[in-house]
Amino acid sequence: MKFYQRCLRASLVGILSLGLSSLAMAGKTYGESEFIDSFSGKSKKVVEEKLGKPVRKQQSVKPTNASNMIAGMGQQEKNSKPVQVEMWYYKNLVKYDKKNTYKETEVTFVNDRVMNIGFFNNR
Repeated sequence: MKFYQRCLRASLVGILSLGLSSLAMAGKTYGESEFIDSFSGKSKKVVEEKLGKPVRKQQSVKPTNASNMIAGMGQQEKNSKPVQVEMWYYKNLVKYDKKNTYKETEVTFVNDRVMNIGFFNNR
């Protein structure tokens, strides 16, 4: 009987620890407005502290011949500072109703600050 009780306790402890670890991994989800209000204009450091590392990152690349096109339109690019654009992607982070989350959230940084946030289900 004692062996049976030990096995039962060990099984319950295992099940509870698995359940708690899955809850911890799930993390916090946000509503659309809450997410935008919480992260608009924030630095990369703040975003990473609150959300963790993104699933993936993507660096923006200037299209070929972009400088010539801008110059041809009468705009000068010589005196402007270089702009660094980077996109971070998170999965299942923002809810659009009580039960469902967007598959992907894109956070766009311009010179280390959040400038754009997008929510997607079709990628």
